Amino acid sequence: MNKEEMLKRLKQELEIRNFSQGTIKSYMFSVTKFLEWASEKEQLNEQEVKAYLQEKIKKNAPVSISHIVCAIQFFFEKVLKNKIYLPRPKRNKTIPVILTPEEIKRMIESTSNIKHRLILKILYGCGLRVSEGVNVKKEDINSTENLIHIRLAKGKKDRFVKIPESIKKELESYCSLNDSEFLFPSNRGGKLTTATIQAIVEQSAKRANISKEVYPHLLRHSFATHLLEQGTDLRIIQKLLGHADIRTTQMYTQISQQSIKNVRSPLDGL
Repeated sequence: MNKEEMLKRLKQELEIRNFSQGTIKSYMFSVTKFLEWASEKEQLNEQEVKAYLQEKIKKNAPVSISHIVCAIQFFFEKVLKNKIYLPRPKRNKTIPVILTPEEIKRMIESTSNIKHRLILKILYGCGLRVSEGVNVKKEDINSTENLIHIRLAKGKKDRFVKIPESIKKELESYCSLNDSEFLFPSNRGGKLTTATIQAIVEQSAKRANISKEVYPHLLRHSFATHLLEQGTDLRIIQKLLGHADIRTTQMYTQISQQSIKNVRSPLDGL
């Protein structure tokens, strides 16, 4: 079986399992890179994969290697019908540096474009993933019940998020400005790309003179952390974020510094 045939079968195995387009693209890319590396090898086996991963881990973050491991393991088991054992690299236990409410406000106030400003408010105010934000359609917005229907998000799951009261009128007014089916249409038709929203977020942070590394998902992290610090129950945050496992949501208890800030050092009692 040549490379093209193997990749064709891999795509088939992914599609018949109804994997998301993002996952299919990621798996295809990872396996293609591995096959290019292994093109001179006599055979594909577990030891060759480990040699490849040994090279990759010197240049990539552990989380990236874990994605590569998943892709290659799936390829071996479903396409080559060869079960292999590949250990997952130990991840670095870092936590993101969250934006403060004041920094979020500065980003919004520094953004004059109506659509761009609303993108920031929706991503932060509803805790959306950027992939969810670009796919929201006007028909998904229920102004009567103050809800947005997020369709087939990560894990092929639907959920509802609440529209912040502060943007309800702004959202209704904005929706009347164009005839596009998407909430955030591209000027060239269709919807905005995730790369465009990435640029919008980065430019807003730059205008607001924020020195932290700012990216769309950081707005979602900030949303969850600020809710937790306001006293919102962790189970409700889990539902709003669309997490299947509460342990994923519990990450925000580590990110939040509120409990640490409230501690009174014994030094202050001397």
